[in-house]
Amino acid sequence: MTTSHDGFKDYVLDQLAGLRGVTSRAMFGGYGLYERGTFFGIIHKGRLYFKVAPNTVGLYKEQGMKPFRPNAKQTLKSFYEVPVDIIEDSEHLAEWATESYQSHEGLSQSRKASS
Repeated sequence: MTTSHDGFKDYVLDQLAGLRGVTSRAMFGGYGLYERGTFFGIIHKGRLYFKVAPNTVGLYKEQGMKPFRPNAKQTLKSFYEVPVDIIEDSEHLAEWATESYQSHEGLSQSRKASS
């Protein structure tokens, strides 16, 4: 069964088509976005959220974006909504997605190194 949210997922994936290796999987009542197996984004109820790091969260907050809140009792501050104007500009969206993926990848590597 296709929903309007599936249409938004398709639009986001089209906008990210320039990034090779981006895939989606159903989760959270929405979709998880992956780049070469690394989870970096969420599509939920017609909104897009990217994983943030201490060095990137300011970009989202400056634009008035809020963290992912799948329900009234839960807020995931590691994912922030992507502004509509960024989603509509495939070049900027690819930059933000890459920043999200690379920041997450860098955090994972630094955690492994400190273990």
